[in-house]
Amino acid sequence: MPNKRMAALEDRRRRKMAQSAHAFVRGTTERFYQWLASKKATTLPDGPDIWICGDCHLGNIGPVANDQGRVDILMRDFDQATISNPAFDLCRLALSLSVLARSSDLPGIATARILECMLDGYESAFPDISTPAPALPHLLRMKVLDAHRRTWKALARERTEGKTLKLPVGRQFWPISAAEHEALRSLFNAPTMQELVTRVGHRPSKASVCLQDAAFWRKGCSSLGCVRYAALLDVGDKSARGSDLCLIDVKEAGPSLAPARADANLPADHGARIVQAARQLSPHLGERMRSAQMMGKSFAIRELMPQDMKLDIRHLRPDWAAELAAYLGYIVGHAHVGQMEQSVRRSWYAELRHARPKSLGSPTWLWEATVGLLADLEVAYLEHCRMYLIDQSRSRSPRVHG
Repeated sequence: MPNKRMAALEDRRRRKMAQSAHAFVRGTTERFYQWLASKKATTLPDGPDIWICGDCHLGNIGPVANDQGRVDILMRDFDQATISNPAFDLCRLALSLSVLARSSDLPGIATARILECMLDGYESAFPDISTPAPALPHLLRMKVLDAHRRTWKALARERTEGKTLKLPVGRQFWPISAAEHEALRSLFNAPTMQELVTRVGHRPSKASVCLQDAAFWRKGCSSLGCVRYAALLDVGDKSARGSDLCLIDVKEAGPSLAPARADANLPADHGARIVQAARQLSPHLGERMRSAQMMGKSFAIRELMPQDMKLDIRHLRPDWAAELAAYLGYIVGHAHVGQMEQSVRRSWYAELRHARPKSLGSPTWLWEATVGLLADLEVAYLEHCRMYLIDQSRSRSPRVHG
């Protein structure tokens, strides 16, 4: 059973990446860093050693709730997080926004404006300057309002097809082996896991915790080869009565694809690295995450809250582009700047300002990096689609026996 999953996941990943250039961006983190390390790439500003997201595309930012239900727009995925140059996150977000602009048929001038506004928003997060933070765009304000309205019943409908006692086996949830089920049961008997699931404000701290059901979770396209489980817990018998849902994401933690600083003091355990990064970059999420070892592998574990949502923006209107870029730049800047001492902040701000020519709003390094990445992406995406189509044709062709 488990050994048959990878082929199915690989086929799904390739199919999903062929659907759009924006989906292709999300699944090509390794290629992104390979290009930045190549001779074709421009030199990036050398920022301070801080925790970075490592895969700061649009889909990895969105409404995130803390354990009391407060919602903010924050980074929401830290699989590739490491201690490195913050310019990497800026390049990744710039590429993601630029691909979205191109797929929305916005003119080239819109891309230039997006990069300019993204940097303006990023710099406005520095507390030492008087530039006001950008306002929450209408598009994101509606996302936050939607997140606030979401209930545990909405989460149950979305994730478990309305079932609170069992995960529906099908396209999204796959069966697991008896050994995997027992490993998950043992995991949630640990005191650290009991403490995690009772952190949510409406649950008693000493409530009983019982594994109700578990399944392999077919989700995402960039973490192929890593195991991921969904675990449905009954906390204080409320799930059994249909009045609460405790759905846990148990995700194997692999090595980061983002290049770390040579002298970075990183946890040896990848799950611990992910949790530590989340606590620095997105405290709402980090405070309700834990790491653990299971079946000889490292995992990052978190409870899914009803308010957690990704920004699934597939079309960008011209009047949205600039304000969206500015606000997302501010979110990334706020996550970065919060880790810096005053002297480090001032030095990094001066470096960014120095790299911005007076005659152009967008700095040469970011423009050149984004254009180069877009060109590389276009070739790679078309080749991916061509090879996927060829492989699909071969698999459908009748075999000739002779």
